Amino acid sequence: MTAASPWKTKDLTLDRVGSTTLVDQIASHIEGAISEGALPPGARLPSWRDLAGQLGVARGTIRATYEKLMDRGLLVTAGSAGTRVAGSLPPTVAPDPRDPEALLPQDFHYRATHALVFQMGVPAHDAFPATLWARLHRQAVQATSLRTGYGDPRGLHELRSAIASHVAVARGIECSPEQVIVTAGFRGGLGIALRAIGAAGKQAWVEDPGYPVARFALEISGVHAVAVPVDKDGIVVERGCELAPAAALAVVTPGQQAPSGVALGEHRRAELIRWANSCGAWIIEDDYLAELHLGGRSPNALAAGPGSERVIHVGTFSKTIAPMVGIGFVIAPLPLARRLIDVATWLSAPPNVASQLALASFLRDGHYLRHLRRMRLLYGERRRLLVETLRRLGVDKAVPAGLSVLLPLPAGFDDQRLALEARAVNLGPAPLSPWFAAATRSGAGLLLAVANVLERSIDHDCQRLLTMIEAS
Repeated sequence: MTAASPWKTKDLTLDRVGSTTLVDQIASHIEGAISEGALPPGARLPSWRDLAGQLGVARGTIRATYEKLMDRGLLVTAGSAGTRVAGSLPPTVAPDPRDPEALLPQDFHYRATHALVFQMGVPAHDAFPATLWARLHRQAVQATSLRTGYGDPRGLHELRSAIASHVAVARGIECSPEQVIVTAGFRGGLGIALRAIGAAGKQAWVEDPGYPVARFALEISGVHAVAVPVDKDGIVVERGCELAPAAALAVVTPGQQAPSGVALGEHRRAELIRWANSCGAWIIEDDYLAELHLGGRSPNALAAGPGSERVIHVGTFSKTIAPMVGIGFVIAPLPLARRLIDVATWLSAPPNVASQLALASFLRDGHYLRHLRRMRLLYGERRRLLVETLRRLGVDKAVPAGLSVLLPLPAGFDDQRLALEARAVNLGPAPLSPWFAAATRSGAGLLLAVANVLERSIDHDCQRLLTMIEAS
């Protein structure tokens, strides 16, 4: 580099004990000098030897730094002319002048990157088997590091076998590993199912109130969602037949209805299967939290009983283990298995191989069943504690609803605004109103998930939330 260059290495102070490598520190400094114009296009940088001597580091460190910046298109090597700043620099990422969160769907505004008190869809942060999972994942990364070829589009055989064994014991489903398709969570499985049955342009029953994600997914897939009311026995099949007798499918949560927590009654199960068989329709069974029933043994899955050939069973480990696992599965009924596998092969891809293998070990070695047993006990106690605390604070209308407690609010109350305000103070209640279809939306309330309710802070957390409600 010429002596006239305004870039000075004396401006760089290296942290030799921190977590950031020397290569990253030096590269960041050079990149900053380029972006600020201190190193203009074509400017020559010191040789490896000279810069290493100035900074007191090994020449290999400078070589690695320069190579990193070359890979990014910031530097070029010019032979005897040395290393220079590229004459044409790559474009940079411009800051978005808009609110970054404005591009996200409304549903995601009620979520957070870390577990909040009362937040739905996340497990107990303090009870997550982090050490065990880290060990299994580390071992899986090492074991799969040389699996550089294409794998089975349905997912690893080890995981599909473990899932088939698990659902046989826990959900009463008899299937072979060949019928299991590993997916990117529930949404990945739902997307595969909707494409496989050619649902676009057709009608689908959805529960009302029901899981907003399923309704949004249907709408964006070109499926007309027909809201069918839910009562104490689950979806009212008779009403569905009145509203949309020619529907091509029904999306239901029979094991533990979301958000009410009720299980689909036996007579309703039989009615739903009869409807599907008589109309040639499909049932997409969202096995939402069915394995975490707090009132005894979970009922068998719809896919476990008579008529299961019309049932596409979709499960996920995101809510029972953690969302970061990002793995779900589809049990393909034999009449539709080939079509589902075709869609998975050409329009989808299974999750990361190491994560699949870690989950296979977690299932196969019995850790998952033990984890579920612990969580049922823990969540049952936390739900009881939350209901008792709310009643002690004068809230008599709070009722258990699966792994949540439903807190009704007066008609016309803006529960969505309150939920957003609560998130800002690290409380994560979910507004009830989005769970209703737009045409029937009338219920206002908050769903308070019990997973991250802690005894030491529950009084304070409940009082903060009730104060916000009173001030609204």
